[in-house]
Amino acid sequence: MQLDIQKYLYDIQRSIDSINEYLGENRNFKEYKANRLLRRGIERELEIIGEAVNRIIKSDPGIKLDNARKIVDLRNWVIHSYDNVDDVIIWGIISKQLPILLAQVKELLKNNKP
Repeated sequence: MQLDIQKYLYDIQRSIDSINEYLGENRNFKEYKANRLLRRGIERELEIIGEAVNRIIKSDPGIKLDNARKIVDLRNWVIHSYDNVDDVIIWGIISKQLPILLAQVKELLKNNKP
């Protein structure tokens, strides 16, 4: 695996870890929705994840990341349609999709250690 792809995978992992840190142990949608700074921080991390995935699929389309195109589309939605971001959708992605992505990223990194 190319070093730049490994770097992008680490960036994804670091952003997911940051989101988990921001949310803490007691994840609460009402608190998330009420905290603009928290929402904006998480949205920024999702932008980074989407950009890293975009760079990965451009560099090596054979890299297996489920929903890669949807992840890039999410990034574009958050950036270009910031005034239409739906907190419920973002919360669902955080809760259901990020754990899957994190597991895939860790597996790719584990299987491609130098």
